Amino acid sequence: MPLINRPLVSETRELTGFQPLKVLHHFGKLVEDKEDTEQVFHIIEATKGKKSVRQAWDFIQSPEGQHFLKTEVDIPAMLDDHDRWADLPENSVGKHYMAFMKREGLTAAGLVAESHKWAPPEDLPQDLTQWYFDRLRDTHDLFHVLTGYGRDALGEACLLGFSYSQNYNRGIQFIAFAGARQIKKVSGTKAPLYAAVREGQRLGRAAKKLAHMDVEAVMREDIGEARGRLGIGKPVLYRECLRILEAEGTATADLTLTNAEAA
Repeated sequence: MPLINRPLVSETRELTGFQPLKVLHHFGKLVEDKEDTEQVFHIIEATKGKKSVRQAWDFIQSPEGQHFLKTEVDIPAMLDDHDRWADLPENSVGKHYMAFMKREGLTAAGLVAESHKWAPPEDLPQDLTQWYFDRLRDTHDLFHVLTGYGRDALGEACLLGFSYSQNYNRGIQFIAFAGARQIKKVSGTKAPLYAAVREGQRLGRAAKKLAHMDVEAVMREDIGEARGRLGIGKPVLYRECLRILEAEGTATADLTLTNAEAA
């Protein structure tokens, strides 16, 4: 069925609201292994509320949303097609994105596969609401590139703070501050970690909705011009925290959520 013909909300979709015990259970697993991305999806699903769903519906019914539905662009496939971006200028978003994904050993398809571990596509509601939530997932690593937040544990926490202000999911906010708390517990740092997460929230509120962007057009933009047009500010406190952590002897590459890895 063409995307545009799917229902806005499937009869099988359930909005369960905030499930605190489920959130705590899966956050514990995430603390054990911060690379266990599956746990993030569980937490987000356990905390989806009416506000994030209402934003999805508003976008779907907007002219921009209707345009993207009609074109049916496969965002992960487009992002992973590096030949498509090979002739871009060096300071383009696309070139920065490809360098980031290569450095981190990531693919857009890999994030999709992680999400399917906890929710196989055949078990998901076939509606436009799911299409919007998939779009949030598929643009996550592009968020990293545009905001300047790294994939270290603090960078992920700050980006989640940014994403909360963009998408209003309380689970994302919970993971952001719980992650900062765990980093402080493990490292004993004096860096203002909570302030860095709150800075991420402020930057997210000030920026345009990144999940609503024309991904292909943004990939071809100069990264500085794209950040300016989208209203993305600089993560000053995040960078200051990394500087303090380095001075204290905690390298960015070692920044983790778990005591075992720190040891």
